[in-house]
Amino acid sequence: MTDYNDLQLRPIRRALLSVSDKNGIVDLARELGRFDVEIISTGGTAKTLRDAGLQVRDISEITGFPEMMDGRVKTLHPRVHGGLLAIRDNADHVAALQQHGIEPIDLVVVNLYPFAETIKREGVTREEAIEQIDIGGPAMIRSAAKNSQDVAVVVSPEQYAGVLDELKTHSGALSLNTRRQLAQAAFEQTAQYDAMVSSYLSGSSGSLPDRLTWTMKKVSDLRYGENPHQKAALYHLYGQTSGAGIANAEILSGKEMSFNNYVDAEAAWQLVCDFEQTACAIIKHTNPAGAALGNNPAEAYQKALATDPVSAFGGIVAFNRTVDAAAAQEVTKIFTEVVIAPEYHPEALELLRAKKNLRVIRMKSMEQSRKVEVKEIGGGMLVQTSDDHKLSRDELKVVTERQPTEEEIRALLFAWTVCKHTKSNAIVYAREGQTVGVGAGQMSRVDSVKIGAMRAQLPLAGSVLASDAFFPFRDGIDQAAQHGITAVIQPGGSVRDDEVIAAANEHGLAMVFTGVRHFRH
Repeated sequence: MTDYNDLQLRPIRRALLSVSDKNGIVDLARELGRFDVEIISTGGTAKTLRDAGLQVRDISEITGFPEMMDGRVKTLHPRVHGGLLAIRDNADHVAALQQHGIEPIDLVVVNLYPFAETIKREGVTREEAIEQIDIGGPAMIRSAAKNSQDVAVVVSPEQYAGVLDELKTHSGALSLNTRRQLAQAAFEQTAQYDAMVSSYLSGSSGSLPDRLTWTMKKVSDLRYGENPHQKAALYHLYGQTSGAGIANAEILSGKEMSFNNYVDAEAAWQLVCDFEQTACAIIKHTNPAGAALGNNPAEAYQKALATDPVSAFGGIVAFNRTVDAAAAQEVTKIFTEVVIAPEYHPEALELLRAKKNLRVIRMKSMEQSRKVEVKEIGGGMLVQTSDDHKLSRDELKVVTERQPTEEEIRALLFAWTVCKHTKSNAIVYAREGQTVGVGAGQMSRVDSVKIGAMRAQLPLAGSVLASDAFFPFRDGIDQAAQHGITAVIQPGGSVRDDEVIAAANEHGLAMVFTGVRHFRH
């Protein structure tokens, strides 16, 4: 038989219950009653317990003060925190309890105001959000967790069953090990809560904050990382303001997502969401193997696939429209790792689910969840606002003798958007609403021009070209002109702009500057 002292058991004689999530609280209180635990409670929790026929002491009876200021002040009192923080083996602490008539509290069950749920609501005001910032709850959690040598703290209904099991095992007592584990979870909870509030408040300032804090909750382990020898897991940002983003997507069928699947899916979804028209993107290693617009999803997919059918094998396919049976039928003709869309027709789902290894993802929201982007470097993080710039035709500056035609302008704007989602140095050949060739991730811009042309499966003659950054030399223009392009879109800003413009004029090309660069590393 385990020795009572070895486990450093502490009997639970008095518990304070104050929860916003009432799930399971009545059953917990009823079970505590079987061990003759006295229940203290607040506001709505006390009413819930009394309505269930349980005996409860109001917190105002303990403090000698009524709950006031719309419930803002009820537990912030020495008779609450003294009862939590007093070290039971410290004679001075025990004497202070007796002197001031403070009763020890052995168990705190608290979950916090629903701040996360509040800020997710459409149209919620700042004032409404602030009212859901819990003050007394975190204070009680922290007091109890600090004194885990004597006090247990429970912050989630998911913990109730385990606590009750141990109380039954030890005749109404909890071990030091359990109290310490509960304390660790409690501090994790308050850290997450504070980070969520801080993130919400800093997000309204319009600038990057001096301090950036967030916490994440593991959703699942992944089979491995980028490579089989690397470990990986999926985490959710705790308390994010919406269900947007790939991390919150619903997997409708297929195998579990891999690390690389998530990375590529993010790239694919970001690309199609940049178009208002029906769009499809096929992604390999975060770069577009093909992208296109269409009158319907099936047409958009067929046009995207035509860019590079070989590279599309094993790719990630994203749509910004509901996938119908015709589009699903096209997607299943070749091996595809993942398909992403905001919704699926029942017939389309049936076709896609027939491919057991195809992961079918439904996005919960078209809203773009990323407001900032973070890259880890040794000893720190680089943080930047997301590249959400969308170019309008009014921003185009024609710099050549020849003006682009209306069709060329539409093709240039399409190519520019795809180029924004291609790794630097990025070159995209395109026609109106369809990529023709993509050169990505090269150390030299002229090499990207060459590779984009080399990869092209569609005729290059008559296409336009987009470059994510300026041409440092005229060689890129000379090289592209050999393939019959008619127009170029680029940021401009090189010391050799005049040389590059002269090359475009020599070849009879139209060229427009955007004044915006889209490096993507």
